[in-house]
Amino acid sequence: MTPQSPASPPIQKAGATAAEAAAEIPKRNAASRVLLHFRKFGAFYIMMAPTIVFLIVNNYIPMIGSLIAFKNIKFAYGETLVQSFLRSEWVGFENFEFLFRTTDSWIITRNTVLYNAVFIFLNTVIGIAFAIMFNAMRNRLLAKFHQTMMFLPFFLSMVIVSYLVYAFLQPELGLLNRVILPFFGIDNTTDWYSDPTWWPVILPIINTWKNIGYYAVIYLAAIIGIDKEYYEAAMIDGASRWRQIRVITIPLIRPVIIVMVMLQIGRIFYSDFGLFFQVTRNSGALYETTLVIDTYVYQSFIGAGDIGMSSAAGLYQAAVGFVLVLLANWVIRRISRNDALF
Repeated sequence: MTPQSPASPPIQKAGATAAEAAAEIPKRNAASRVLLHFRKFGAFYIMMAPTIVFLIVNNYIPMIGSLIAFKNIKFAYGETLVQSFLRSEWVGFENFEFLFRTTDSWIITRNTVLYNAVFIFLNTVIGIAFAIMFNAMRNRLLAKFHQTMMFLPFFLSMVIVSYLVYAFLQPELGLLNRVILPFFGIDNTTDWYSDPTWWPVILPIINTWKNIGYYAVIYLAAIIGIDKEYYEAAMIDGASRWRQIRVITIPLIRPVIIVMVMLQIGRIFYSDFGLFFQVTRNSGALYETTLVIDTYVYQSFIGAGDIGMSSAAGLYQAAVGFVLVLLANWVIRRISRNDALF
């Protein structure tokens, strides 16, 4: 029996027309491709499934709650929060208008953005510097000890950090006023929790002390991954240590630096609530330099119980952070296409 040639018409099923038989071919080919793809990558999809389910349940379904920002929630409208949400009236952008019309809107926005900009700069520069120093240490055991000591504050609760700071800054018995400043011949009786002048310096120092170990370890991991042959070739060419850092270390860890900076830019309209609320002891005298969006929303929610305005502020922070990430990635693509995230 002679085999059927490629140009021969497809074998028809009983009672099927030629057009129906021809339409079946792409369907069978598509099903075969899907089956082949799943056989090849099915194990990976099964491994991804728990994470995908977690993201959907934990990150995407709760986004429905963003609609609260456009409603005037009245708890009297239902026995549960869901019933109150469904029965409350829509108010459009009134919650957003209230947020921006307050006299403190400029102060909280300015403080949030400027503090986070300083935090990003310090975390990046000092984190890279310490990572390079750790990598250059000859004694590996001593290097591990220093890394551990720097990483330890990252695990401390802000409540504990606030008490440590209070032990330093307490006006009458604090270590700074009673021991450190008198040692240098400075007689100081400043009430640090009533004077907002120095807090734009104090808060970045505390944030850097607490988080720098985390960033240093990440950058150190990136530096360790660099092939040693680059440094050996540079040493043969007579390159100094500083030149090796400039032309080898920094360029090769640039993708990691970009990712870390982008992650921080995405949260530039958020603040470390514990840092600005617990460490400052929520002192009203410091609000001019310590009040940020997160603490302002918390105080407004506790004082007025207005979850609509609080939700509006949270949605505003998320939207601005999303736009800033897209904008930062666009700028990076314009400068160096290969270093962009997407």
